Amino acid sequence: MIPTLQWTEAGVELLDQPALPAEVRYVLCRDYNAVASGIRDMIVRGAPAIGVAAAMGIALGARDSKANTLPEFQKEFDQICETIRATRPTAVNLFWAIERMRRCAAAHASDGVEATRRALIAEANAIHDDDIACNRALGRHGADLLPQSGRVLTHCNAGALATAGYGTALGVIRAAVEQGKQIAVFADETRPYLQGARLTAWELHQDNIPTTVITDNMAGHFLRTGNFAAVIVGADRIAANGDVANKIGTYSVAVLARENQVPFYVAAPVSTLDLTLASGEQIPIEQRSPTEVTHLRGVAITPEGVPVANPSFDVTPHRYVSAIITEHGIARAPYSESLARLASHAHSATGLGTGRRGA
Repeated sequence: MIPTLQWTEAGVELLDQPALPAEVRYVLCRDYNAVASGIRDMIVRGAPAIGVAAAMGIALGARDSKANTLPEFQKEFDQICETIRATRPTAVNLFWAIERMRRCAAAHASDGVEATRRALIAEANAIHDDDIACNRALGRHGADLLPQSGRVLTHCNAGALATAGYGTALGVIRAAVEQGKQIAVFADETRPYLQGARLTAWELHQDNIPTTVITDNMAGHFLRTGNFAAVIVGADRIAANGDVANKIGTYSVAVLARENQVPFYVAAPVSTLDLTLASGEQIPIEQRSPTEVTHLRGVAITPEGVPVANPSFDVTPHRYVSAIITEHGIARAPYSESLARLASHAHSATGLGTGRRGA
């Protein structure tokens, strides 16, 4: 699998996802402001990958800080964190990563500025490696839910491209295929950014996993007539009651899956849980530029002057969710109990909390 992002001595390299699938190229972010722009402009996207990019951006800013004293460093470090925090509001992994980097800085402050810089770089790379490891563990748990052969529908891109590697929803599919299961994927194109058509189809095609692209408004037809084993999606934030924020259109697919008795699974690391929010009603929904809807590859496809709404995410109520797959196991209803148990297990295993308030 091609790396989504990586730390280098020259800066943070981000796979330029808007260029896919036509071209595979990297953007070199030489300072933390460039990393912030990469997150904001969706050069890097997907909740886990955004979290890793945030950590690397903070580490880059800390490395290049001119501060010589701890008070000077702390002031600059706070500014770096706030710049990264302001990029995108919905994906909680961003805020989780910022808090993890803050804890790292606090833990090493007594060692001096230079030691703190080194510790932050090591922590960012650990977050990167941890993400791949947890995706693989998540995939193994989720693969058990899939039959020996069957069709799976997915929406948006929750694969290697949305993470540090391997993927969440697509990680489940990859793990199932690695176990010898015969899985065929139907990928919603995912308007308006076409993550399914451009990214999911591209990376599954690279892995020789059978993939069929359909337009978003075909999902109901195929779920009713296509004998699907499951719908599997990722998540950008999961509230304490199991309500799930994911790419716009996910809620519609969940309703269609329920209507047609198809299991609807959500795959996400525990870092995507936000147990400070009682329900999905409290999850902030990012509103993006109307041009993502009105234009396609720079060409206008709607009449000039017509109002456009472009929420980037929607919230699927927990009653439509059959299970939530994490690296620490599978949660089922009542989610207020099962998610709390998984978060507690993660806290005990790593010493790191979950559910940071992001916006």
